[in-house]
Amino acid sequence: MKNKRAFIVMAVAILFGLAAVVFASRWLLKQPGSGNGQIVVAGADISLGQRLAPDMFKLAEWPVGSMPKDAFTDPQQLNGRVLKNNLVMGEPISEAKLAPKGTLGGLSALIAEGKRAITVRVNDVVGVAGFALPGNYVDIIVSTQKDAAPGADSREQNISKIVLERILVLAIAQEVNRDETKPKVVNAVTLEVTPQQAETLDLARSVGSLSLALRNQVDPQSASTEGATKLTLLPQAKPPVVPKPAPKPVPPPRLAPVVVKVAAPVKRDCVSVLNGLRMTQECF
Repeated sequence: MKNKRAFIVMAVAILFGLAAVVFASRWLLKQPGSGNGQIVVAGADISLGQRLAPDMFKLAEWPVGSMPKDAFTDPQQLNGRVLKNNLVMGEPISEAKLAPKGTLGGLSALIAEGKRAITVRVNDVVGVAGFALPGNYVDIIVSTQKDAAPGADSREQNISKIVLERILVLAIAQEVNRDETKPKVVNAVTLEVTPQQAETLDLARSVGSLSLALRNQVDPQSASTEGATKLTLLPQAKPPVVPKPAPKPVPPPRLAPVVVKVAAPVKRDCVSVLNGLRMTQECF
């Protein structure tokens, strides 16, 4: 009897649960924005700078309420466009990830408007041991000599100075892929600069040797430096201060003896004169 009552309670609970699921599903279907649509997603991993073809993409179901802005619904709309960001398989494609219409494929699609691309030769030291990868920012340091004054020692004019700051690395050698993080030692680095910076960089590499200084991606702080010279690198030590000897006491000057000449007494003749009781002496 007890088991029969338990089975009845369980059956009633299951019926109520199924009814709740049915009512909930019907309610969700009636809500605005429910349902799925189709958008264009990458059919495989695609690297930036490539010219796109419709066969690189496929249509995928996507919730209507969370569709990306400017998403494409027809793969034919992407024919001939150039990608300026990497795509992974299944990632939606939008207008923000594409270069302007008419852009040819390759590095030119990655250059921002008003900017230029310039390549400098590097080695494993200048290229920050291969850690300067596409998408990183670097500072450019030039080591050269200042204009020496006539007769000045040329070694005293050596100077190293940061001439360009926060320069974007577009490519290393012939690679523009920004996904890999492993260092790569290459012989050339392509940088994105303004026309004025391109002139500065071209002059800097003609008057001295260049070095790259890798900087933090989110650090916009400018480094205000005066440059390093031989005097700031190896400051000359000041000579020790030698105390001056105390002056010797000067004896007072010795006075010369004063000779006083005394006139010799004049020899005179004297005569005694008796005048009454008074006697006087007359000399002549």
